[in-house]
Amino acid sequence: MAKKGMQVQFVARENGPERLVSEAEVLFEDGPLAGTKLVGFSLWKSAEGEVYVTFPSRAFGAGSERRFFDYLRAIDSSPETVKRVKAWILGEYRKVEAAA
Repeated sequence: MAKKGMQVQFVARENGPERLVSEAEVLFEDGPLAGTKLVGFSLWKSAEGEVYVTFPSRAFGAGSERRFFDYLRAIDSSPETVKRVKAWILGEYRKVEAAA
């Protein structure tokens, strides 16, 4: 039996911004979050053609600067943890594209 957990679902948007590749949702299949999804992830294409993932965040002012509070952060503040999640989402996207 396949282990349940979570999966990524990609949602194409018509008439979106020029470099928007897809929006993504993380669907939870078991545990206390079963039956819910986390939205706000997006895949974008850089000017060089590289696809990358952005996470939900909130902008706030810090003096005259504009900064962002990312909603997805590592418990131990390790940037490698967030990079791993981005790599997982990109990997799932590539699987979907290869199957199409």
